Amino acid sequence: MFDKLTRKDIEKMEAEIEHRKLVVRKELIEAVKEARAQGDLSENFEYYAAKREKNRNESRIRYLEKMIKTATIIDDSSAEDEVGLNNTVEVYFEDDDETEKFKIVTTVRGNSLDGYISNESPMGKALLGHKKDDRVFVDMGNGAGYFVVIKSIENTVDDGTDELRSF
Repeated sequence: MFDKLTRKDIEKMEAEIEHRKLVVRKELIEAVKEARAQGDLSENFEYYAAKREKNRNESRIRYLEKMIKTATIIDDSSAEDEVGLNNTVEVYFEDDDETEKFKIVTTVRGNSLDGYISNESPMGKALLGHKKDDRVFVDMGNGAGYFVVIKSIENTVDDGTDELRSF
C-alpha cells in the first residue's frame, strides 16, 4: 500500500473520510430508502444503483482509513536549491531535445497526465536531492534509462489543492 505520505496527505484523507461519513453517507442512505419505497425490489434498478453507491462510499472510507493506519509520515521540506517533494522541476530531455515541467508529489497525488509525478516513480526517484544544472540518469531498470538535465527548481508549498487519486 502507499506507506510514505506527508502530513498534508494524511490531513486530506482525514477530511475526505469526515466528508464521506457526515455528508455522503447520509445522502446515500436516504437514496436507498427512497428507492426501497418504490416497491418491488426484484425489478428496482434505482434500489440496486443506490445500494452500489452506498457500498462504494463505505469501501472508500475503509480504504482511506487503512492507508492512514499503515502510513509512514515523511518530511516534505527540502533545501532551497535542491529537488524535494512538492517542488516543480523543469527538466531537459537530452534524447528528445525537449523540456517539460513536473511537480514531485507522493504516490497518492501522482498523475503524470497533469504533470504530477510520484516520488516513487523512476523520474521522481532520480530527481530528488539533485540541484539545478545537474545531469541525472533516470534508471528504468535492467540497465535501460535516459539522461535529463535539471533546468530550474521552484520550491512550492503544498497548498492543499492537489487532488488525491481515487482507487
